[in-house]
Amino acid sequence: MRDLGIVFLVGFMGCGKTTLGRKLAKHLDYAFIDLDHQLEAKVGMTIAEYFAKFGEESFRKLESEVLKTTAYPESAIVSTGGGLPCFFDNMHWMNSQGKTIYIQLSPKTLADRLEHEKHKRPVLNGRKEEELITFIAQKLQERDPFYTQASITANGIGITPEKVLEQLKGL
Repeated sequence: MRDLGIVFLVGFMGCGKTTLGRKLAKHLDYAFIDLDHQLEAKVGMTIAEYFAKFGEESFRKLESEVLKTTAYPESAIVSTGGGLPCFFDNMHWMNSQGKTIYIQLSPKTLADRLEHEKHKRPVLNGRKEEELITFIAQKLQERDPFYTQASITANGIGITPEKVLEQLKGL
C-alpha cells in the first residue's frame, strides 16, 4: 500500500481512537501521536484539570493550537480529542493535511464503554445510564456535521487496522 502520510482519527470519547491508533501505527510502522497527551505535556496538567481551571473556551483554543503546531512526521497516525474537529477550522485543517477517519459508534455502545471511566471525564461524571446515553446522543447530533466531513467513516464495532486499511485503499 502506498504511503498514507498523516492519518487523523476523530470521533466521540470512548470510540477507540487511541487504541486503534496505536494498533494502526504499529501495523504500518508509523509514528503514533496522541494529541491529548501532547496537550497535557505542554501545560503540565491533565485535560480535566486544565478544563476546570481555565474553562472550555481556553481549552478549545489550546487544543487547536496543539493540533496545528505539532511537528508531525511524514507518516503518522494521530488520535484527536473528541471535540477537537468541532471547533474553529480544525476539521478542514486536518483534511488539508492528511486523511481523516471518523470512528462511529452508537450512543448506547459509547455509554457502555465510558461507564467505568466517568470519574475521569468531568462532563460524564454523575450521569446515570439513560442520562448518559441521552447526553451522548445529543452531543453526537451536534458533532455529526463535523465528524462526517472525514475522508472515511468506519464502524467502530470490531474495527481492526486491516479493515481501516481496506477502506483507505478506496481513497
